[in-house]
Amino acid sequence: MKPICVSFMLIAASVAVAQNPISQTEFTPDPAPLVVGDTLYLYTGHDDISADPDNFVMRDYLCFTTTDMVNWTHHAPIFNNEGFGTRDCAYAAQMAYRDGKYYYYTSTFGIPVLVSDSPYGPFTNPLGDRNFLIYSEDTDYSGHGWEDIDPTVLIDDDGQAYLYWGNNALYAVRLNDDMISYDGEIQVFDIKDKAAFGDDYEEAPWLARRGDKYYLAYAAHCPEDTYWAWADSPLGPWTYGGELMRAFEHGGMGNHTGMCEYKGRWYFFYMDEGLPTSHSKHRTTSVVPFEFNADGSLPYIHHDKRGVLRSVSPLNPYVRQQGETIAWEEGVGIGYDNIHCVYVNDIDPGDYIKVREVDFGDGASKFTARVRGGKPGSRIEIRLDAVNGELIGTLDTACGTDWAEKRCKIKKRDGIHDLYFVFAGAGDNLLEFDSWQFSR
Repeated sequence: MKPICVSFMLIAASVAVAQNPISQTEFTPDPAPLVVGDTLYLYTGHDDISADPDNFVMRDYLCFTTTDMVNWTHHAPIFNNEGFGTRDCAYAAQMAYRDGKYYYYTSTFGIPVLVSDSPYGPFTNPLGDRNFLIYSEDTDYSGHGWEDIDPTVLIDDDGQAYLYWGNNALYAVRLNDDMISYDGEIQVFDIKDKAAFGDDYEEAPWLARRGDKYYLAYAAHCPEDTYWAWADSPLGPWTYGGELMRAFEHGGMGNHTGMCEYKGRWYFFYMDEGLPTSHSKHRTTSVVPFEFNADGSLPYIHHDKRGVLRSVSPLNPYVRQQGETIAWEEGVGIGYDNIHCVYVNDIDPGDYIKVREVDFGDGASKFTARVRGGKPGSRIEIRLDAVNGELIGTLDTACGTDWAEKRCKIKKRDGIHDLYFVFAGAGDNLLEFDSWQFSR
């Protein structure tokens, strides 16, 4: 994915702390966060690099995880829509978790639901021959054939689950406990009701709850601004709240947003065109923290290249970390051996990976990395606090075509630091990088 990252440093250099978009190796539209236990899972679509500005090419879905909100681990693609006969139309989706199962509601001119025991899949279709939870013939408000997209799911405090969706239409149903069927009639909202939705409702609903209030974020107009409404019930009636985020503040023809609370703070995920080769079909996900107004209403939220300024907990370098756990990178790509093996590849001289807020405690003495295919003379420079910061160690990565553990001594440094892996050597494709760990 080298073409995505070319010249990104020129953009980053103009920003004091660049953190957004959260991935610089992939195009990541339609963010959908999910919190389970100590982990925040971020599911996104995937704009293929082959897409031109006139045509979507969206074949699969991606997953990133974090436990600190500043470092994101890239996982292998979790699912593609080929089985539903729409290979390039893997539109917005959202994951829900219930009783040990993960339910993935996707959209492709209808809403399938998939299920897995793992947040990363593999997923199976529990509906059998029916294939879809919502078919296009189930609805007819908009008069066009692609209104059944953009699902959002909320499991309320009493255990009742709700599904919203719609393009140029807004629908809702109560889901049954099995999460793969619904109870009662499909509820149709009057999107022309200005008291509920303002001047326009287009698509991309997101449903959330805080305290006794329910919040509905959605996109409207073109370019798409994001608006919000709130209610005392998960099925409305809705009261229009106002504008939430403006389109093109930092670039972006469309916007699809999501929000959640994680470790005591709320975060807003949004979509823009944040990479040098971005356009309306090459979109990226960014995240910012926010606080509700004193009356419980949502504030206006600005695009912000700085993203999350402080982690919610420092990273522990004394347990094995994935090479693809990244706060920021320049030049590298992500590779996959199979569904369970993800690694950093496409590494050239001068490329680097930044890992934020690493807690070395009272100091480490050794560094270990799992690498493959390292060329003679290839190496990883281990630096602190800047890409040209203090050099505390250099790892020789020359090795064969099998994965190998390589080790080196490092200067002992204590406390919390941003960690940089700077790649050096001669020629392109210096090595592949799977994982790393410090030891005392």
